[in-house]
Amino acid sequence: MPLPVPWIAAHRGSLRLRLTAVFGLMFFIAGSAVLAATVLLVVRYWHFNYATPSPRVNRHDMNADMLWMLKWGSLVVTLVGASATAAGWVVAGRLLRPLTDITHTAERIAGRTLHRRICLDAPPGEVKTLADSFDRMLERLDESFAGQGRFIANAAHELKTPLAVNRALVEVAMNRRDVTAPLRHLGEDLLKVNARQERLIDALLALARSDNGTAEHLPTDLGRVAEAVVDAAAATAREAGIALSGDLDAAPLHGDPTLLEQLARNLVDNAIRYNHHGGTVRVTTRSTPEAAVLTVTNTGPTIGPHEVPTLFQPFRRLTDRVGSARGSGLGLSIVQAIAHTHGGEAGATPRPEGGLTVTVTLPHRRVRNQEEQPAPAGRPDPELGQAGQA
Repeated sequence: MPLPVPWIAAHRGSLRLRLTAVFGLMFFIAGSAVLAATVLLVVRYWHFNYATPSPRVNRHDMNADMLWMLKWGSLVVTLVGASATAAGWVVAGRLLRPLTDITHTAERIAGRTLHRRICLDAPPGEVKTLADSFDRMLERLDESFAGQGRFIANAAHELKTPLAVNRALVEVAMNRRDVTAPLRHLGEDLLKVNARQERLIDALLALARSDNGTAEHLPTDLGRVAEAVVDAAAATAREAGIALSGDLDAAPLHGDPTLLEQLARNLVDNAIRYNHHGGTVRVTTRSTPEAAVLTVTNTGPTIGPHEVPTLFQPFRRLTDRVGSARGSGLGLSIVQAIAHTHGGEAGATPRPEGGLTVTVTLPHRRVRNQEEQPAPAGRPDPELGQAGQA
């Protein structure tokens, strides 16, 4: 019975399939060689012992016997070869199971689940050595990422505390009764600089957090997140003379509400900041069968298609087009990092009349979401513990 096409396509390129094919081919070659050697020996035996015609020997019967031997011998080789190939498939799967466990663990680690270990229970050998080396590498990576998380938390405290103290001191000085107008203007300028530094630090910390993959995955509605951001930015848009509108449908997904809010806020703030008086900003959310989609469209300076990739690079700004002094150059970098953390993508398309259309597509649920449940550090995965018995 021929194998179904989907099964073949699913295992195309599989090492198990290749090993099975090699096992089967080697058996068929060996079986055919044995059958051919047997026939050749019988032919030589008959030729040597019955070279002289004898009444007891009928060459027609001899040829019939040879054909019978070839027919049934070939059938036996075929049946036994098919059985050997099936057994080879089972044996190859058994031998490759530890490698499959290592591969599955590596896929889980791609989602930053560094607490998982293989802990392969197998006799000493090449595969056991590979699994142990992989576990030691995971230990070092886990320690490294944990240290990076602590560094981010400490940096947030150490960097923001002096800025908060400076802001308080400036505000106290500005509220004194004997303060002069020049000093008040100086204080206002210092507060603006201080606020910009705080926003820059917040942006850097958000970028580090998203790049570090520390996002939670909770049931969230991207439409409601965007609605809250639009409501909060309404006053800023009115002051800038920009019409802010939204068409926000429900867009459920599993993600980090804090990071998703940061993503939407960056897009809306950028759309307002890099715009012109009398311009527009439109925010839409929708849900497709595969993903939740957030789109922010604004008017503004004309941007060439070749300049779009630059917008997503940290600290890269189009100084000659959009007045980059008003921003830190991290807005879209953070958007892209957060989208990647959620398994999604962020892209931008220039509008012919000026401005951009930025679209963020986030899957409803990450593929590895169910496999990323926390487990005690250094303990084997229960699924791998049973499958890893080699």
